[in-house]
Order: sequence, then structure tokens, then C-alpha cells
Amino acid sequence: MNQTVVNDGVTIAYKVFDGVEPAVVVLHGLAGSSREFIDTADGLAGRRVILIDQRGHGQSTTRPADTSREAYVSDVVVVVGKEASVPVVLVGRSMGAHTAMLVAAARPDLVRQLVMLEGNQGGGTADEHMALGDFFRSWAVPFAGRAEALAALGEGPLEHAWVEDLEERADGLHPRFDADVMQATIEAVGEPRWAEWESIEVPALVLYADGGMFSEEQKAEFVSRGRAVRRVDLTGASHDAHLDAFDQWISALRGAVAESAQASRAFR
Repeated sequence: MNQTVVNDGVTIAYKVFDGVEPAVVVLHGLAGSSREFIDTADGLAGRRVILIDQRGHGQSTTRPADTSREAYVSDVVVVVGKEASVPVVLVGRSMGAHTAMLVAAARPDLVRQLVMLEGNQGGGTADEHMALGDFFRSWAVPFAGRAEALAALGEGPLEHAWVEDLEERADGLHPRFDADVMQATIEAVGEPRWAEWESIEVPALVLYADGGMFSEEQKAEFVSRGRAVRRVDLTGASHDAHLDAFDQWISALRGAVAESAQASRAFR
């Protein structure tokens, strides 16, 4: 993993897969890490891909003092400026999609295309945010081994991703995130950012799963309030469609990247 230290002293870890520009920069969801998107990077073989562990996640600083949306955006801007010729194809899932959306709004010069998987303008209630924090705090860590962790967390694709990402320490396996930081992060995501979404002029591909977390009304409103938005629906998929509907996900992403690259060549 590569690392860079940003302005507030937080270390941001990221992995670079070398290849041709324009680069594809991928942001994971809450309590996830870049590890979940290694298959995605492999599916884009030949393209430069940058997978970022957002602050508080993966191999980046676990307990950053600043969990604001602005801090997350700034981290992405730093890594993109360091590792890619701009503009890039910026991809995010869930909380990462929210981060990507805000980057595209704040720095349109860095983004040629936005891809959002199971993301929207933000929202949720205080009770929902507290319940999510309580869920992560309920994990009986450290786990003695990965089999024990799977038994405790479940056997779904997301649970497998969590277990694969557990950190080995002397006393057992620990998550690479702090529950309180996760709650603070999702609380920040809870502030709706309609103004930012409605300001984005770069092309946006919005992907939703038929078994995801958003209602049809929420999906339709989000798409209708964007400027240059194309919607793709993934079938037989969950909120973790990059894991349980991978073929549909990578096909849609490849198409978006190819279109972006072709448009780039046309304007040279």
C-alpha cells in the first residue's frame, strides 16, 4: 500500500494498479476498505486504478479527529493530485459515493465522470446512525480466528469482506475501524447535500440494486434532480452489489470508463 500524510496529520493509504489514463479512483463504503474493490481493479486490467482507504478505514489512520465530509473530500483531492493525471473517473459506493459526489461538486476540474453505486445525497435519522454505531460496538472483539468471526458476523458477501480485512494483533483479530468513528462519519453523511448534487455538471452514472437500501421514490427523486445522469438498475443484487452482483457491476463500470476514455480522445 502507498501512503500519504494529509494536512491534519492523518495518513491515507491507497493502492495503485498501473495502466493507461484516464485513471479510475474508487472509494469504498462505511466500515469497508479498498480490499473490497481489488476484483474491480482486476476487472479493469490495463487501466490505471487507484483504490483509496478513506480516513478511519482500512490501513489509513483509524481514529482521525476530523470526520467531516470536507475532510474526506480533501483526502481524495490530495491522492488524486498525487497519483493521477486529471480529470479522473471517480467511483464510489454508499458512503464512498457520497464522498465522490461532494468531490465532483467541489472540484469539477478533477472529475471527468462520476459513478455512484448505491449512493444518494445523504440522510437518515439520529436513531439509525446510533443503531449502526451500536452494531459495530456489539462485535465481541478480538476474534480468535476468521472462522469464529464469520460465525459471529454471518456468511454474506459483506461479512466475508469484513472478516478478510480483520487485522491480526497479538490478542486476536480486530476490525480496521473504530465504531465511534463510524457513527460520527455516518452522522456527517446524514446531512442532505442536495445543493451539491444539483450543481454537478459532469456526466454521472448512478447504479441501484433492486434489493438495495433505497426506495423507488428515493431513486427517482435523486436521478431527476441531477443534471446529466444515467441510471442503471442491477438485478438480484443488494446494497453490496459490487460483491454479490459483480458481473453486472463490472460490466456497467467498464462501459462508463470506455465512454469516458473515448470522449477524452475525441476532444484532443
